[in-house]
Amino acid sequence: MTHLSLRIRIFLFFVLIGLGGAALFFVALYVGYLKASTGDVTSGFVQAATIGGFGLVGMTAGIWFLFDENVAKPIERLAAGLRARAHAGAHGGVDAETAKYLGDLAPAAQAMSQQLSASTMHTASAIAAETERLTAERDRLTALLTEIPVATVLVNPHHQIVLYDGQAAGVLAQIHTPRLNAPIFDYFDQGAVEAAWKQVGKTGREVSFIADGAENEQTYSLRMKPLEQGSGYVLIIDGAEAHIDPDAARPLIYDFDLLVQKAGTAADETPLRELTYAVFDTETTGLLPHKDEIVQIGAVRVVRGKIVSGENIDMLVNPGMPIPPASTKVHGISDAMVRGAPSPDKAVPSFHKFAKGSVIVAHNAPFDMAFMHRHGKRLGLEWKHPVLDTVLVSAVLFGASQTHTLDALCERLGIVIPDHLRHTAMGDAYATAEVLCKMLPMLEARGIITFGDMLKETRKHGRLLEDLN
Repeated sequence: MTHLSLRIRIFLFFVLIGLGGAALFFVALYVGYLKASTGDVTSGFVQAATIGGFGLVGMTAGIWFLFDENVAKPIERLAAGLRARAHAGAHGGVDAETAKYLGDLAPAAQAMSQQLSASTMHTASAIAAETERLTAERDRLTALLTEIPVATVLVNPHHQIVLYDGQAAGVLAQIHTPRLNAPIFDYFDQGAVEAAWKQVGKTGREVSFIADGAENEQTYSLRMKPLEQGSGYVLIIDGAEAHIDPDAARPLIYDFDLLVQKAGTAADETPLRELTYAVFDTETTGLLPHKDEIVQIGAVRVVRGKIVSGENIDMLVNPGMPIPPASTKVHGISDAMVRGAPSPDKAVPSFHKFAKGSVIVAHNAPFDMAFMHRHGKRLGLEWKHPVLDTVLVSAVLFGASQTHTLDALCERLGIVIPDHLRHTAMGDAYATAEVLCKMLPMLEARGIITFGDMLKETRKHGRLLEDLN
């Protein structure tokens, strides 16, 4: 049967419907005739109609099941696999077992996929465009680095962080985790920064000022230098050596595209690529959010479709209760490991600040967010963040009938999770972030551009998971 073409295979389904229907009604009429021959004509017609009607419905359902399992689902899986290779850079061939009843469709798809990959790799225009972009970005960074001193933060006109060097990161970290695209007001007093920015706008010259830290009692001596054409400013932290290691690395974290980012756009109206995501995972004492507790939080940030190196949370949490041996066997965290760790009262607010201004992303988000909401009510934290669940995104891209575990997604998209990081909060958070980055271009290719578009699609799969938005 596997050698038959897809066209012949579909033809045979219709032949089965036709012949099966004819045979069924012949049997129904024959049974009705036997009943009518006894003198009960009405009962004969009723019996024939009942057998024929219910038999046809049952036969149609059976043939539909065969068609769905052997044709429809394999085509859906094949299409999803091709999209993953075309838009997410996933590697690997077409699953021969899945596509064995699709005739020449699978080999043709494989050939097209290979040809497309080869053509893409050797397209001169694509290489030239990428080289030009990288060269321009390198020249811009080089020019900036020749002028900026140590402990420097580059900020766009909307007061969002575009770049920070290693020593500036050390100062910012005293207040909270350094984050690209975060408001500078999360770190320094808003009034002082806005007053300096207003003065810079009037004079066009450097302004020195003092600002309090946003969340501590320290004060910082700052200088603000305007960038060309009102495209933002450079914030220089004087005396940073008093706060951090003076041998810290030079600028490492930047994204110059943030200089031209729009401000004030609602998440639903924002393109998925332009959003900032806080991707997180938790390890817990058990699977009951109403009574179990967090033992580890791992989180990374994704800005404009890229994971930002160094912007993460990786903390053990003291649950205030014994960790069951069965749970320790899964995630490897014991009572001894969390003995000196912060409690949920400190860990949950820390993640809340880390996720400020971001879309929260998790794999099976209702489970992890249940812990956050429970503690949020007690600690006075509001979780108003938009939430994106990679389980639902997977259902949109690959079909609800597929497997949507994190392991299955990683295998499908060519992502490798090191064994020592699997079932750790940080390892799973990083894997989920990589999955997200791979799926964003696939969503765009499907015409799902904004976060609002994404919500409309994921709500079609509400039977899988609770909608947290």
